[in-house]
Amino acid sequence: MSHASPSRLTVDPSALSASPLTPPVSKSDAQRALVLGHLTGAWPLPSVQAESDEDLPADVRVLRRGVEALRLPPGPVRDVDCADGGAPFRILVTQAAVTPGARVRFTGTPRLGERPHGPLFTSLKEALGPAGLTLTEGTPWPVELHAPQDTAKLAPVFRVPGAQSSQYASSLLLGCAERFLREKRAWSVEIEGTLTSAGYMDLTVAWLRRFGFTVEQSEGHYSVTHYQAPESVPSLPGDWSSLGYLVLIAWRTGGTVERAEPRSAHPDQAILRLVADVGLKMIPADAPNTWRFQGEATGELRASGKECPDLLPTLAALACVLPRPTTLTDVGILRVKESDRLEGIRTLVTAYGGTTELSAGADSESLRILPPKTKPARFAMDSRGDHRLAMSAATLCVLSGVPLELTGPECVEKSFPGFWRQLARSGIRYS
Repeated sequence: MSHASPSRLTVDPSALSASPLTPPVSKSDAQRALVLGHLTGAWPLPSVQAESDEDLPADVRVLRRGVEALRLPPGPVRDVDCADGGAPFRILVTQAAVTPGARVRFTGTPRLGERPHGPLFTSLKEALGPAGLTLTEGTPWPVELHAPQDTAKLAPVFRVPGAQSSQYASSLLLGCAERFLREKRAWSVEIEGTLTSAGYMDLTVAWLRRFGFTVEQSEGHYSVTHYQAPESVPSLPGDWSSLGYLVLIAWRTGGTVERAEPRSAHPDQAILRLVADVGLKMIPADAPNTWRFQGEATGELRASGKECPDLLPTLAALACVLPRPTTLTDVGILRVKESDRLEGIRTLVTAYGGTTELSAGADSESLRILPPKTKPARFAMDSRGDHRLAMSAATLCVLSGVPLELTGPECVEKSFPGFWRQLARSGIRYS
């Protein structure tokens, strides 16, 4: 929800501090690890327990509460509020559907209810309905689910289209892990068509393997076929989606970024390649997984929503201070995020004085961003309750030195609760 009075960010170049900047744990990694910790007995997950609640992304707290509800003894209907968490909701729906006899009533924000979930619901009904799964939708809430007791006689496969979101397939593959542990037979996910944001499915597979599962895969087909407990519970990396902002801020301030693992399987680790493309060099600092960034950003920036959709608002901020136009391809997926992020990016660029050109190809949309010829004296942005738009606007403020009036800054809690504290460490005034 937006504040009535905008908050103000100002950047005094003489007051900037070359400080170390630290991201939160990766919410994408933590969500997968929490589910797998629940399934394999590594609960509560040590690396989540080590984080204070005030530093945990809201989506991680939502998923943790949902898993705790599923761990309760069978009985009355369990109420799970998913707030505006798309990934937590989709993951928890599948976990509820494969928890024998579970009865769960899901609720969330109006925006979450508007986002597309139908393909996941259809897949679950087709696979588990013959054993007694019931799943009913409100308008849009509540979503009520009653899981079957036994699925041993069913064909062990979930089928789902891949075009709209990789979260459906990831959710179902985590469901396959539960089914394998319970039934000791392979369960599979078959993906129809091309899988969008496939890097997130790769991340799911990587986490399954870290927790001891064998995942066999071929074109459009993933099977969980074996499990052997690992020697230790995997730890959580820093969040590459959040590191995207910090990399650019550290470059501007001369600081460093911590908890940045270059070999991460997270799709948004692509930020390292993308900033290198425009001329920034990554240099190791003294501590492990700590880096600084130097150079002059003069190159041409191109990025795809199929590879790293959550980075595109961050890259739009960078595009506004580059000397050349930027091209973002496959941007249609941004329309169904926490807000219409495609429109949000265009609003941000326009507020800063730049222009955008949207073009539609045969099967995708592209956005061309042209930076302004002269910087504005100040700019204003409404976050629309979207954490990535809020942090991208703040990043543009830091990169450009142009004061920002930001409405709705509190929404950063969803993925990066400590974001404003990190900016304060670098000398950015926020009031």
